[in-house]
Amino acid sequence: MAYYYSEPSHTFSEYLLVPGYTSEDCIPTNVSLRTPLVKFKKGEESSINLNIPLVSAIMQSVSDNNMAIALAKEGGLSFIYGSQSVEDEAAMVAKVKNYKAGFVVSDSNLRPDSTLADVLALVEKTGHSTIAITDNGMYNGKLIGIVTSRDYRVSSMSPNTPVKEFMTPRSKLITAPENTSLNEANDIIWEHKVNQLPIVDSDDRLLYLVFRKDYDQHEEQPLELLDSNKRFMVGAGINTKDYEERVPALVEAGADVLCIDSSEGYTIWQKKTLDFIRAKYGDSVKVGAGNVVDRDGFRFLAEAGADFIKVGIGGGSICITREQKGIGRGQATALIEVAAARDEYFAETGVYVPICSDGGIVHDYHMTLALAMGADFLMLGRYFARFDESPTPKLNVNGTYVKEYWGEGSNRARNWQRYDLGGKAKLSFEEGVDSYVVYAGPLKDNVNKSLYKVKSTMCNCGVLTIPELQRDAKITLVSATSIVEGGYHDVMLKTTNNKL
Repeated sequence: MAYYYSEPSHTFSEYLLVPGYTSEDCIPTNVSLRTPLVKFKKGEESSINLNIPLVSAIMQSVSDNNMAIALAKEGGLSFIYGSQSVEDEAAMVAKVKNYKAGFVVSDSNLRPDSTLADVLALVEKTGHSTIAITDNGMYNGKLIGIVTSRDYRVSSMSPNTPVKEFMTPRSKLITAPENTSLNEANDIIWEHKVNQLPIVDSDDRLLYLVFRKDYDQHEEQPLELLDSNKRFMVGAGINTKDYEERVPALVEAGADVLCIDSSEGYTIWQKKTLDFIRAKYGDSVKVGAGNVVDRDGFRFLAEAGADFIKVGIGGGSICITREQKGIGRGQATALIEVAAARDEYFAETGVYVPICSDGGIVHDYHMTLALAMGADFLMLGRYFARFDESPTPKLNVNGTYVKEYWGEGSNRARNWQRYDLGGKAKLSFEEGVDSYVVYAGPLKDNVNKSLYKVKSTMCNCGVLTIPELQRDAKITLVSATSIVEGGYHDVMLKTTNNKL
């Protein structure tokens, strides 16, 4: 006879947090949202911690290199989507890792006999306005000069003008030797009031560029997520089919953490993928797995060696797995059970395996509820798809600005690997839809607003950290009538324009 759960599964909207005592020190500015990303042993600290508990979903319409950079600036992490060629995904990872570092290898280089037209074409291609002029036009050639946007005026110059006629020549450049530290380089930049500082070797060959803007940005973004080399951190999605080729390429490109992207993680295919990674790299490569919705699924992936485990099946706004296959579970109920399994596993083994709540976040307050129910961090798709930094274009549909958003199980994405159960290499039926989401503007403003709500609610609960919230939160299940009462009622609104 089939097993029947005695209680129905619930979503986040069916719960509320009950306030706790708020002391005078419990204010939003004192709240820390730092949280572990990968597993660690009791008494130790995770090797990777997020500064905010948000990661972006492994989706074509959400997570490319631009999203990864924007989210890392705020303290979160993106997982570059894996439903593309190995080479293209690795290239996106490399773009993130090379975007910001204390010492940047120049990716915009020309020869002295290049022209203004070449400059404009290179700026268009790379998006970078600083171009190193070297004897051979290579990143490591002998430094001849520098060209920036202040060195030329398109309206009054011929496109055929040679670079050597308008560049800032080597004789007028402030440079530093190869053994210069980052602090020393920044001091030189400030002392000489320059925007970039070339680092050269004893033969005057270009090694790196150090930029003033990197220092300024760091001062404005104290939570930015950086690796030990001061580069933005980035994750990447993998599947259970071509992992023997994809994983080495992503590791080589510099991915800080990987995640198996699958609609259902309690499978032999995920174990085989984890076994391959552990055999080849040991514990040096961090990889998450999932998705699961119960204790058994968590235990399976934890024992298989996952560094974190994603929770949720069918709760995403574009996901129709439950409709198509009748498989899934209410996100709140799934998260509560898996969190209990994680704590049980920690008590038994001394190994803490973080869990990620993936799906079911409709309102900002759901974020706080998910964290209180045990999630260490949240994976969001629709939320991030609305922002300027997502890969899709902004469109005007019937007078409303929107962005396109589609599921990995839709015919548009055709990410059959994500739903594969050892069958044929095709998408037999859809498990996602193709849709629009209302455009919301820049990521920074929206993330700060959402997380201020989270921090404010945590203060209402009398806590200052996520572990304290998980330990001390009081959560109540609410009736259908209570849910209705929670919104505005018995009034006539002055305006009907309530779009978020």
